Amino acid sequence: MFLKGLVMLVIGVSAGGMVAAGTFAFIVMLGVFTRLAYRTHTSSYTSIYESAIVLGGTLGNIILLYEVRIPLYYAGIIVFGLFCGIFVGCLAMALAEVLKVFPILVRRTGLFEGLPFIVCGIAAGKMAGAFVQFVYGWT
Repeated sequence: MFLKGLVMLVIGVSAGGMVAAGTFAFIVMLGVFTRLAYRTHTSSYTSIYESAIVLGGTLGNIILLYEVRIPLYYAGIIVFGLFCGIFVGCLAMALAEVLKVFPILVRRTGLFEGLPFIVCGIAAGKMAGAFVQFVYGWT
């Protein structure tokens, strides 16, 4: 029984490490950190960005796996949701930028004015959908 548990532990940790490494490599490959550092003029802090993302992913996994309860109350949940939204927004925009989605959209549809409103509309729709999902518990 002990040997079976030990083998399962090694397989689980190895598989989790590979998935996490792949996810972080994908995020780094998109250039989220470098673009964010460039746009905010904080290029000297790129290693801190990377360390914060790895630490956040690791702590998030520990909290999820071991069901750690963190009393955040409403203010903490609002701040947490804001940070999660900023991260997902940066990731989505970096992916869209890498795939050249917006130049193709502009060329194909002929939209040369009002593009910021379209992007804000997409973000507002995503936010409204997430709000409805969390309020009504739709999964």
